[in-house]
Amino acid sequence: MNISFEIVPRSLEAFHEQYAYVQTLDKGINLINVPDIQRFETRSWELATRIDRGKYRFIPHFRAIDFKIESGELYRVIEQYQLDNVLLVTGDPPEGLKRAYYNTDVVDLIRAVRQRFPQLNIYAGFDPHRQGLQDECDYTQRKADAGATGFFSQPFYDHRLIEIYAEHMEGLETYIGISPITTLASKHYWEVKNKVKFPKDFRPDYDWNVEFANQVIASAVSNGWNVYFMPIRIDLNKYFARINLL
Repeated sequence: MNISFEIVPRSLEAFHEQYAYVQTLDKGINLINVPDIQRFETRSWELATRIDRGKYRFIPHFRAIDFKIESGELYRVIEQYQLDNVLLVTGDPPEGLKRAYYNTDVVDLIRAVRQRFPQLNIYAGFDPHRQGLQDECDYTQRKADAGATGFFSQPFYDHRLIEIYAEHMEGLETYIGISPITTLASKHYWEVKNKVKFPKDFRPDYDWNVEFANQVIASAVSNGWNVYFMPIRIDLNKYFARINLL
């Protein structure tokens, strides 16, 4: 089982602070993935030079709407930073007209990148909340057919839903998303923004989230899944001190 830790590059200082923390978790974490968020100055792929890639697999995110396939810009980035892994997602259009974006379909981008880089590890995302299960599974299969070999999910909060999706993802390198929610405001955000339906026993506190994460890790060991931590804004010591990393 692999465990990935997501570090959001709010600033280089914030990145290095979380990267230093990851290293204290010893051998529990073996991948680091970095989302690309336009309102921050640092691009995800630029952090390739700031991670020990002999110790961690580095997976930067790329938003399809930021790249025109014909321009070849994404190819140049992959070559310049000697990337072995990429995570390709659709991306949300910017608010207002602050910058340009492209109508690039992520499935088309996956296919183009796979043709250009046959040996590259290409990951894609899947979201168990945005649409029906069958539609999401069909969308995931389209990405796999285009050349994606693995998937990172949006966070789960219901173990029953994990088991259903894991069955459909069999044969693919799948990372089950875990993102602790410890405030009511954060819970409401996920409900409104990401259409998450929480189980009735959910509580936005550390105890519930730690117990859930440890259950997911135990299931991952038994079923050959991988785990993907999106800690966002929490007390890392308070949370990970009780997480059973392998």
